[in-house]
Amino acid sequence: MAKLKTPRGKLVRKFGENIFGNGKYDRLLNRKPYGPGQHGQTRRRRLSNYGVQLHEKQKIKIMYGLLEKQFRAYFAKAEKMKGETGTNLMQLLERRLDNVVYRIGFASTRSQARQLVNHAHFLVNNTKVNIPSYLVKPGDKIKVRDRSKKLDVLLDSVRRIKGDLELPWLELDKAKLTGTFMDIPAREDMGVIANEQLIVELYSK
Repeated sequence: MAKLKTPRGKLVRKFGENIFGNGKYDRLLNRKPYGPGQHGQTRRRRLSNYGVQLHEKQKIKIMYGLLEKQFRAYFAKAEKMKGETGTNLMQLLERRLDNVVYRIGFASTRSQARQLVNHAHFLVNNTKVNIPSYLVKPGDKIKVRDRSKKLDVLLDSVRRIKGDLELPWLELDKAKLTGTFMDIPAREDMGVIANEQLIVELYSK
């Protein structure tokens, strides 16, 4: 996981989006809907085309908690796949086990999900997996291990889920604490505000 040198609150305000998923950053953006720093309310630096592309790459990289080397590796893999490179990239990122754990609702943030996966709290198809970057496949079942079913941080996250999941490519059985990765998500079904084409343009130079 990439360690952040800049406080998360400042990053959220810099990008103007709650890239970490924690509700407290929604409240922060409501209070301070402008960039950080003493000139945040009065001046925003106009970015060059390169600056806009770099800004988008940094946003997505931080959102998924990746190092530059990891992000480039995903991009290289996406380029070799059939279809649009940008969509392929986003699908690879969404298939990461830590992201799927977060999306199902077993964690309130991707960072928290990564920690839970690292500590081996989940089974994938009844096999222990503690690698956050593990790529989930259609039909895979992600289950909370029996020894982890009373974990407060996990139960608190699940309690916040009201009704069915909003993402059609995931299913959750709250009673059994089991999620199913139904299919590779279409780009419009990811619920991620990003312009991945800018990253394609950046790396194509």
